Amino acid sequence: MERQDRQGLGAGALSTTARPIETDALIIGAGPVGLFQAFQLGLLEISCHIVDALPRAGGQCVELYGDKPIYDIPGTPVTTGRGLVESLQRQISPFKPQLHLGEQVASLARQSDGRLLLGTNKGSAFLARTVFIAAGVGAFVPKRIAVEGIERLEGTRLFYHPDALARFAGQTVVVNGGDDAALDTALALAPIAKQVTLLHRRDVFQAEDTTVAALREHVAAGTMRLAVGQPVAFDDAHLQITTPDAQTVSLPFDALVGCLGISPRLGAIADWGLDLVRKQVPVDTEKYETRERGIFAVGDINTYPGKKKLIVCGFHEATLAAWGATAIVFPGKSIPLQYTTTSTRLHTLLGVGH
Repeated sequence: MERQDRQGLGAGALSTTARPIETDALIIGAGPVGLFQAFQLGLLEISCHIVDALPRAGGQCVELYGDKPIYDIPGTPVTTGRGLVESLQRQISPFKPQLHLGEQVASLARQSDGRLLLGTNKGSAFLARTVFIAAGVGAFVPKRIAVEGIERLEGTRLFYHPDALARFAGQTVVVNGGDDAALDTALALAPIAKQVTLLHRRDVFQAEDTTVAALREHVAAGTMRLAVGQPVAFDDAHLQITTPDAQTVSLPFDALVGCLGISPRLGAIADWGLDLVRKQVPVDTEKYETRERGIFAVGDINTYPGKKKLIVCGFHEATLAAWGATAIVFPGKSIPLQYTTTSTRLHTLLGVGH
């Protein structure tokens, strides 16, 4: 077992009294590499949970290039970020890994039995034999609306990149943003909300031409409003904005939806004593384990000689990391290498016929 006195490991008090969820493995990050990590662990009969700061699986692959083509996935001539993630989710479904979305791991502490106790910013706790950091360049978190005090509305009247829009039915909603996500959200709300206003700092958008055209049609028809300006203040019923010509306009709202993009934050990982090199975690190339026993790092978050930041490289790393975990999860047991083409045991795990 690793030394207990290393600076960082064990730092960060758990802010939860919840009974920890016990698991063989906890994966931090639900991007493509994190999802494939769950698949490789499943083949080895290692149970896992997955935590991600975003409200949906996919990480930057979906958030930044969900509809852009990807050509370098083996055996898949072309797909998209969203298509790849959907395929990976289908692939891991036989193993039923539990996803905890919209949560960010905030603390990690080594226990006396060698296991790792982790807590999230939402109060969840996990007691894991192994941890796999698949956090890309950090946890992707929504960019916040820069109005003093507005954070107190989060979760009640302010929502960032919400996944389910049915909650806004019959409400007066202001959507703040100018990219595809913002326009798609506003357009999806138009048929169900009482009133939708799209707020952007200028009357130019970073979205597909067809999406912008659909927005213009709704505005012309009076089924959606467009407000140009920057939010500066708010009260219980209105959001005040300043327009480009220095006028102040008050927008009524029941709900405010922020779609200002996402940005990576390394967060608590930086405090775990893992010898960061330029915000990346050094690993060996046998098991992709960090200097801490049982903590592995795969994908863009890790570094080693010859490292290439490619999804396909992350898949290779996840495979060897899963095998590296077997010595901890199944101590003293020899795990045979099996092939999905011929192994009846793997066929049973995957739920496929013989």
